[in-house]
Amino acid sequence: MKSNALLEVQISELLIQKGLKLVLAESCTGGLISHRITNVAGSSEYFLGSLVSYSYEAKEEWLGVKHSTLQMYGAVSRETVIEMARGARASLKKHFPIEKVIGLSVSGIAGPSGGTPDKPVGTVWIGLSAEDREDAWQFLWCGDRSENKEQSAQKALQVLLEYLKKIH
Repeated sequence: MKSNALLEVQISELLIQKGLKLVLAESCTGGLISHRITNVAGSSEYFLGSLVSYSYEAKEEWLGVKHSTLQMYGAVSRETVIEMARGARASLKKHFPIEKVIGLSVSGIAGPSGGTPDKPVGTVWIGLSAEDREDAWQFLWCGDRSENKEQSAQKALQVLLEYLKKIH
């Protein structure tokens, strides 16, 4: 694998090599991560799909995020992105062995409005759910709406790549 290859290409090679599948749950990125993943020819071999769940209702209904989680922590939180990633991963368990599926999620405040003192514009959480790990990471971007979305997608792909490099 070329270390200077696009993140999406490196991810593609590792998912195929390890026999894994990927499913996404996107909020603030609005499908941008999915777009980047599907820019790689042959992505249908490992990419199962994506749910763009912008509203609380979509997060609850489509991804199984608990109402109490959203009420207590909000959509932009560690707890919510872990539940989003877990829910995306479980959504196709009838069709694919869940231990072979990785769920990746993102939720944030892209701006220019919507921020609060506790969660300013640019606050983003990225979540990952896999057979051996569930975790989430918080970031704070300082760009405009488009830049915040781009940075969120880039970081989500970096998080996924780092995870794939570490597993056997």
